[in-house]
Amino acid sequence: MLFDPASSSGGAGFTSPPKKRGLLKRAQTEGNRIGLLPTEGWRKRNMQFLNEVLIPTLLSPRQPGQNFGHLPVAASSEIAVTWLGHAGFFAQIGGVNIAIDPNWALWHGPVKRVRHPSVWAHDLPPIDLVLVTHAHYDHLHLPSLRKLAAAQPIIVPEGVGKVVKNCGFGHIVELKTWQSATFQDLRITLTPARHWGARMIHDTHRQFGGFLIKSPERCLFHCGDSAMFDGFQEIGKRASIDLALMPIGAYEAPSGRQVHMNPEEALDAFEMMGARSMVPMHHDTFPLGGEPLHEPAERLVRAAIQRQIEHRVRLLREGESAIY
Repeated sequence: MLFDPASSSGGAGFTSPPKKRGLLKRAQTEGNRIGLLPTEGWRKRNMQFLNEVLIPTLLSPRQPGQNFGHLPVAASSEIAVTWLGHAGFFAQIGGVNIAIDPNWALWHGPVKRVRHPSVWAHDLPPIDLVLVTHAHYDHLHLPSLRKLAAAQPIIVPEGVGKVVKNCGFGHIVELKTWQSATFQDLRITLTPARHWGARMIHDTHRQFGGFLIKSPERCLFHCGDSAMFDGFQEIGKRASIDLALMPIGAYEAPSGRQVHMNPEEALDAFEMMGARSMVPMHHDTFPLGGEPLHEPAERLVRAAIQRQIEHRVRLLREGESAIY
């Protein structure tokens, strides 16, 4: 059973930190909200993004998807993940099928997806649980969520429930930072991030974060969107993470704001948490930053080799799966 902490004072499915610690965490979370104003030079950066990234992408044909065969079936002691593109994953942990930030959009306004999805919604087995990290359109894509909705529960950050209320989910659970909910044998906890969660420009009340997904034997972490911040140390203290799904792209924001990690910072965060393995995400799908699309993956591989941790970092192709 899944418990909604918004209507619970505790119990088997919900945990929250002690009162004083909870107040501290809430204050830190508010401090991690990135403002919306661009930095100096934003006009020049926007023109460069338009001329060097967006227009060339629009003029290039969309690449075909790839076929990697049947999706794996993970044992209860394993984690299986399939990269759906951008920040989307199909994950299996503790015998539960989970979709995280699924997005099959071919367009986000003028931003074009650079390849057709390799795994579509109809290719997935029945989804038991859906997680959405925040309300940005590239993470919370309503048409994609409707393709999966079959009266199962969905977990979102506080303030995001109204956005998904008409999608067809059976139960909507909103979490504050460090709050948890349970589903079968899993415990899902919303972790802090340094980002922002507005769906519209002044829509600042919506929260954002990542998810720790714990089974009795394994732990999966999906970072959501985040810039580098010291909160990754606290995340690592609270969980023994087997696999971390970390964003590595869109770090050259046209606005000039530090809203995403670059590949080296993603590795820093990965090591700060003490996670065993890492799979990158948030790259090579939608051109959202000023850097060349191929650059994040190349920088990640190079940096992992330099740090001698390349055996712990696996670069998946869109539609490819891995078992841990």
